[in-house]
Amino acid sequence: MFQGAFTALITPFTGDGKIDEQALRKLVDFQIEQGIDGLVPVGTTGESPTLSPEETEQVIGIVVGQAKGRVPVIAGTGSNCTDKAIHMTEKAKQLGATASLQVAPYYNKPTGEGFFRHFTAIADAVDLPMVVYNIPGRAGKNIENPVMLRLAEHRNIVAVKEASGSIPQMMDLIARKPKGFNVLSGDDNLTFPLMALGGTGVISVASNIVPDRMKALTQAALHGDWDRARKMHYDLLPLFKGIFLETNPIPIKAAMAMKGFVEELYRLPMCPMSQDNKKALSGILKDLKIL
Repeated sequence: MFQGAFTALITPFTGDGKIDEQALRKLVDFQIEQGIDGLVPVGTTGESPTLSPEETEQVIGIVVGQAKGRVPVIAGTGSNCTDKAIHMTEKAKQLGATASLQVAPYYNKPTGEGFFRHFTAIADAVDLPMVVYNIPGRAGKNIENPVMLRLAEHRNIVAVKEASGSIPQMMDLIARKPKGFNVLSGDDNLTFPLMALGGTGVISVASNIVPDRMKALTQAALHGDWDRARKMHYDLLPLFKGIFLETNPIPIKAAMAMKGFVEELYRLPMCPMSQDNKKALSGILKDLKIL
């Protein structure tokens, strides 16, 4: 169901701390004009932990409204509280989202059975396609493949955003998954190897600033043009590293500010990059002719 490059959108703010609707609408149009396959608002890259439920609805509504059906919108509605995740997913469906992104419950550190019951409860409650987000580095616990394979049997659970960083885990999942269940990379720098193993794309941070290049990389891989895909991977590798010089989404938001898309404004505990890292990031962007 989901193939190609999907952008984990940043959330622009105004100087008084509100959602910058005008900037967000421009970001949506830029992404679509550059050929992106889909948009993922209110994920980690969108600073979801610091958005209120009302702001989450606002951002999803703006993105869905501005996209106007031109690309799918996978709304980040996950929570470490199952009832909250269900409530936000219901809201996203009402707003017209194509699917939801459900992060592994963070801090709670559920058992495998707890993971299974959490995601199944959401999928049962809201008839909307779901992408499970496995990110043990932030959630504190890995969703093991036996649990993911049980989840993949649910008609509403259609994909996983895999950010475990474990190639063996990803290979095993792809080899055993049911037909129609997509494995998407959650790490830009693992997009090429994951797709070579049978993954179908990426939910990307880098595509905030280079949507056309990430689309081209994934399309080359999907069409079996591995030489071209490999070259694009290595061409973009400095960017993939640069946007993680500090905690995401700090560097990508700084890069987007350098390009004039947004103001470099964050919500605590996110804060501006150090000057040394910002200088290094600027150099990478200039080397890649992004600036």
